[in-house]
Amino acid sequence: MSGRRPRKHFEEEHVNHERWMVSYADMLTLLMVLFIVLFAISQVDQKKFNALKNGLAGGFGAPTVTTGGTGPVSDVGEAPGSLSVGPPQNLIPPQASDPKVDAAVRAADRARQQQLTKAAEQEANNLIKVREKMRAALKKQGLQDSVKFEINERGLVVSIVTDKVIFDGDSAVLRRDGLRVLHAVGPALRSTGNGIIVEGHTNHLGVANPQYPTLWELSVARAARVVRHLISEGIDPKRLEAAGFGKERPRFARSDRRAITQNRRVEVVVLSALPTEAKALLPVVANARR
Repeated sequence: MSGRRPRKHFEEEHVNHERWMVSYADMLTLLMVLFIVLFAISQVDQKKFNALKNGLAGGFGAPTVTTGGTGPVSDVGEAPGSLSVGPPQNLIPPQASDPKVDAAVRAADRARQQQLTKAAEQEANNLIKVREKMRAALKKQGLQDSVKFEINERGLVVSIVTDKVIFDGDSAVLRRDGLRVLHAVGPALRSTGNGIIVEGHTNHLGVANPQYPTLWELSVARAARVVRHLISEGIDPKRLEAAGFGKERPRFARSDRRAITQNRRVEVVVLSALPTEAKALLPVVANARR
């Protein structure tokens, strides 16, 4: 029996009945971290919150009223006791203004306004010169009462009444007096480099015919006929446009006795090339120079 090796003794592994405590401790740790984070994000710096509310109110041009409250933000996104100021437009709280910056901004605004006014004055002077050339030429022909002038934000509007002057009713054939009017205003139009749009208008009494089934077609045909004549007067075709509006843009309502005669017209518009802000000043500047 001495030749046999002794058998190794294997002890049975004991089951660790306390392993669950490790998982339980990990879970508690995670829960504690979660509640700490939730508590931290629920705290609001009241000063910063009030500054934000005032900034939002200032962005909308309305004051905000905060009636205290130091607790966390409620589930509707507001501090208790505060009034809503609407959707945010500017989230940056207002800063104390710098007098030097404010003065520089005001100076820049004044300089820009002066620049726009100067440009409008120069443009108005040019349009007035064109208008006076036309008036003088029309007066020589005894046609001054057939044309009306207006300087507005578009430029110089030369309105030629078509009734018994430039076209017959339901026709786009130029009358003799119409040719004389266009011949009188042609040189003044040539003297400018501005774009020109010719607009045809009718009254509400037009009758459909095979040549012009609608008032739209009649008004466009009249505008195109005037454009053709202005080209023959030596005006660059690239400067010209034609448009027709039928009866849709009347000068006078149907109930007005002038509607039948005055709404039938052709308008030759000498367009201003100024920026929109400067164009808005044209009527005021022009009226001051009458």
